[in-house]
Amino acid sequence: MNSQPDLSVDIGGIRLRNPVMTASGTFGYAREFETYVNLNRLGGIIVKGLSLAPSMGNRPPRIVETACGMLNAIGLENVGIETFIAEKLPFLQKLSTPIFVNIYGKTVEEYAALAERVEAIDAVAGIEVNISCPNVKAGGVAFGVDPDAAGRVVGTVRKKISKPLIVKLSPNVTDITAIARRAEAEGADTLSLINTITGMAIDVVRRRPVLANITGGLSGPAIKPVALRMVWQVCRAVEVPVIGIGGITTARDALEFIIAGASAVQVGTANFVNPGVTMDILTGISDYLEENGITRLTDLIGSLEVGLDR
Repeated sequence: MNSQPDLSVDIGGIRLRNPVMTASGTFGYAREFETYVNLNRLGGIIVKGLSLAPSMGNRPPRIVETACGMLNAIGLENVGIETFIAEKLPFLQKLSTPIFVNIYGKTVEEYAALAERVEAIDAVAGIEVNISCPNVKAGGVAFGVDPDAAGRVVGTVRKKISKPLIVKLSPNVTDITAIARRAEAEGADTLSLINTITGMAIDVVRRRPVLANITGGLSGPAIKPVALRMVWQVCRAVEVPVIGIGGITTARDALEFIIAGASAVQVGTANFVNPGVTMDILTGISDYLEENGITRLTDLIGSLEVGLDR
């Protein structure tokens, strides 16, 4: 009998049993999905983004379906770091799957304080920093669209933690490789991309924006080609591992990102359509490797051929 393919991967010093992770903001704090997913089969779980204090997020309406995905302007609603530790962490620390905490702040100082708090939690394997947040001191410009601002956040967080550091990149930039290189230079162990693409929807009857926030983040299958292109570009520009995100709904989608160079993938919006989709994707990746005689997933990472011969 043939042995199962080795699906394990390394991201920033953490060994994952497989490359299928959950994207922050789409999987709650994991317990919400325990009846649909074997949480101990996942490669990694990234919890909903956390801030220092609880946040109610933006006022509704804050979600609208699009032709190939969804727009959201949730506004990073969350329970706050202290409630997370007291009420959510006890369940998570019983799991064998590595837990990653996604953090965000309005200032560099908030990022630093959050990073220090998370660093002290033994049950947390690593930290994912969302730099797609407004920099209040710079007039509301997101940290992730400016290399210097991104560098300040990453460098500051790096000094506060010894845990592996994942930096989540914004696609709303002219050259994502410039941000990627700066994050790597400031100490990122891994890069995850992409976050949502800014979009909007209009109610033509009322002639008003559908979202109360006017604009929101576009996610789902519509952004996959953009995400795939950016992941491919970043994988060629940096040495650290890359996690692919954006419109992944099937094993084939995930495999495209892996072949482009991603060491792992995060599944996001698809969780809302099919709560068990991560298990389907995991099974599909394993089946693909077996069917193609590939014994280790790592042999597939970055195997894209881009020569002129086809």
